[in-house]
Amino acid sequence: MFETNAKSGGQIQADPAMLALGALGWILTDTGRASRMLALTGLTPDILRHDISEKATLAAILAFLEAHEPDLIAAAEHIGVTPQALVRARMELEA
Repeated sequence: MFETNAKSGGQIQADPAMLALGALGWILTDTGRASRMLALTGLTPDILRHDISEKATLAAILAFLEAHEPDLIAAAEHIGVTPQALVRARMELEA
């Protein structure tokens, strides 16, 4: 899904916001997972609609995945990045 950056030795380099949006897409493919994200993060459908471009909202999506390693790994595989790339993206969004 994301392009390889030759400078990074094959590592995927993508905008943190794009990674978070890709992760959100994966989360929303499962109703139970989506409900759990809303319950645990405090995000609501209205917040997602109105504040999806806010760094705090995007970071919360990635932090949700970090809290459950199997989801972090599965989301990373689905969007074609390493789990570490999602963690770095969350850190950049929170900076």
